[in-house]
Amino acid sequence: MALTPGLLLHLLKLLSIFFLSIIFLVNLSRIWSKKTNLPPSPPKLPFIGNLHQLGHLLHHSFRDLSQKYGPIMLLHLGHTPVLVISSAEMAKEVMKNHDIVFANRPISTAAQVLFYKCQSVGFAPYGEYWKQVRKICVTELLGVKRVQSFKFIREEEIDFLIMKILQSCSQQSPVNLSDMLLTLSNNILSRCNFGRRHENIDDDNHKFGKLSREVMHLLGAFSFGDLFPCLRWMDVLTGLTARLKRTCQQVDVLLDSIINEHLIEREIQNSLENKQDFVDVLLHVQKENELNIDINKDNIKAILMDVLVGGMDTIATTMEWTMAELLKSPNTMKKVQAEVRQIVGKKMRVQEEDIQQMEYFKCVIKEALRLHPPGPLLVPRESVTSTQIEGYGIPPKTRLYINVWAIQRDPMLWDRADEFVPERFSESTLDFRGQNFEFLPFGSGRRSCPGMSFGIAVVELALANLLYWFDWELPHGELNEMLDMSESVGFTVTKKIPLHVLPSHYMA
Repeated sequence: MALTPGLLLHLLKLLSIFFLSIIFLVNLSRIWSKKTNLPPSPPKLPFIGNLHQLGHLLHHSFRDLSQKYGPIMLLHLGHTPVLVISSAEMAKEVMKNHDIVFANRPISTAAQVLFYKCQSVGFAPYGEYWKQVRKICVTELLGVKRVQSFKFIREEEIDFLIMKILQSCSQQSPVNLSDMLLTLSNNILSRCNFGRRHENIDDDNHKFGKLSREVMHLLGAFSFGDLFPCLRWMDVLTGLTARLKRTCQQVDVLLDSIINEHLIEREIQNSLENKQDFVDVLLHVQKENELNIDINKDNIKAILMDVLVGGMDTIATTMEWTMAELLKSPNTMKKVQAEVRQIVGKKMRVQEEDIQQMEYFKCVIKEALRLHPPGPLLVPRESVTSTQIEGYGIPPKTRLYINVWAIQRDPMLWDRADEFVPERFSESTLDFRGQNFEFLPFGSGRRSCPGMSFGIAVVELALANLLYWFDWELPHGELNEMLDMSESVGFTVTKKIPLHVLPSHYMA
């Protein structure tokens, strides 16, 4: 088509309108920003925002930026406004006084794929479905009474771990303690949820422990689609889409087989009243519609994924970092072992009742959680409406990160903040249950971790047994102070290099 003077004039008018619209929107944005008094923010680049200022470990990058721009800071990651909180005072303001405003979860590509369109407790939108599903999880799996009822499972699986390590002692060979701890948490959660150990339901290609860690890595992976909706196709080129589909398929096959086995067993018994494990509970809820919400097979799989993956990785990670810190601090290791061994005496097994007397041991676990919270940024939240925090205007659909890693290493709150000093908790009333905002490894408010009691029970009993039964050292003459404490990239922060150690059997 020929470019006539009339057509040229028309195009010029359209271009003028286009550029005037852009100028208008930019000015409107600036006026709105001034009017709403947005929180302090680093200078941003067009389109990408503040992405260029972030490294691989977000909690480190957020802490470094907050030291310059303050404890409440607004970033723009692509098209996504992100509010970063880095002080105990601001965390209390947000999680106590504005908890309902930030009760939602942002929808991410990974959560959509891996948790069946975000139908799990951890990722479901705030509302009636989330309330009812969380209630059933706490009542039937994660509550204090249910945790106590699973005591025999914890004891049996920890005994099995001790026997495996004793075999390595007889051979004087190092063990990959990171893998062993992941398998332990996997077995305990599998028995509580499925009624059997994971070795009985996995084949070599579908080890659920490794799948769970892959899920956590994928949840923390960079997604173009999350930050730049128009560039969602880039996730195909980076391989993220393929990894998500492959992992989802592997998990789906495993969960399908488990649920189908339970359905067959229930048909044989001709009843769903015999609720033996958490799968049975969910199937019973589905059949009887007790919660007045629709529960289908995908809902059940999403809930199982949540409690399994979330619990498995955080439990294993907490034990891994605690043992790593003790290996780097031989005097602390000797002190806590002396307490454990003095209280247990010559009994054949550490009892959970014994742990209640282990004051220094509990300080060690608290200090490990302070330095290495399993989720250093917790699970992100999202504002439902606009709100005001400390005079700053927060727009709706703003993503919220609470940098508990930075708060728990704040030198204004903690003496020798980056050092492993369990003694700091000896005369302290600080607790990790969400009321002390300088110490929030499990979060606080509506979206706090519902599995805290379950996880702590496993961590305490397992670590007390490991410290009672064995002396530990690094293999091949490695020096304790040279132990690599680098962090991996993921939703939870594990050790980048697995913990290989040489155990020796302690003879009381």
